[in-house]
Amino acid sequence: MIIGDIIFRRISAELSQLQVRLIKSYVQGAVYFWCKNCKDENGEPEWFAARDLFGGENYHWDNTPLIELHNWHYEKKSDGPVNMAGRDIGQLLKDVVNDDKRKFQIKKSYTREYKWDGKS
Repeated sequence: MIIGDIIFRRISAELSQLQVRLIKSYVQGAVYFWCKNCKDENGEPEWFAARDLFGGENYHWDNTPLIELHNWHYEKKSDGPVNMAGRDIGQLLKDVVNDDKRKFQIKKSYTREYKWDGKS
């Protein structure tokens, strides 16, 4: 559950309900991993964004449900399919975090970042 006001939007990729469910399950696993394993020097949960979970060194989406986002944008000849897929994964991350039973703080920088409160 996100603490604070946010705006939700639909993803631009037109995927089946099954594809979206699989992507959200994959995203939820990444969030659970981050919350359990990524702590600061004081043992407090660290902030994270979609780029931390699915960008940078984690940009290889082959053989994951996330590849469906890229493929859709690529096949539709979107202007910048990688960036468009990244925006969609950011929205799906927001949905997953909001649906989570735990409480998350948010902050808006260049991207939206989340931090588990460490208690809920």
